[in-house]
Amino acid sequence: MAHRQPKPSDDDPAAARAEKTCASCGRRIEWRAKWAKNWHSVKYCSAACRSHGVNAVDLQLEATIVTLLQSRAHDCTICPSDAARAIGGEKWRDLMEPARRAARRMVARGELQITQGGFVVDPSTAKGAIRLRTPR
Repeated sequence: MAHRQPKPSDDDPAAARAEKTCASCGRRIEWRAKWAKNWHSVKYCSAACRSHGVNAVDLQLEATIVTLLQSRAHDCTICPSDAARAIGGEKWRDLMEPARRAARRMVARGELQITQGGFVVDPSTAKGAIRLRTPR
């Protein structure tokens, strides 16, 4: 089809293999035709993530997750709510999604694994209760 924008795999096989994760939420960024010309510079999956970015609370949640995991045995896990409670006090529930976002960013960097039922899951598609652990 002449009007179809080429995917990265059509032009450059190396670009297709390069997985991208959102710098804000840590989810996998799916290739879109409108990004064909500037795929190499795409950092965020949506306008909401671009406007939110990564703030001081997000960085504090990441540091708290690391501290909580270091204080436990290597094979132990934590819940994202543990980090939210440590920072948020009475308003910890407001920090649950930011804690999950922090965990997904850490998974993208290879610092963490997200599990459900003891099995490592894809952070972009995980729904429901999750646990965090250091990579084995």
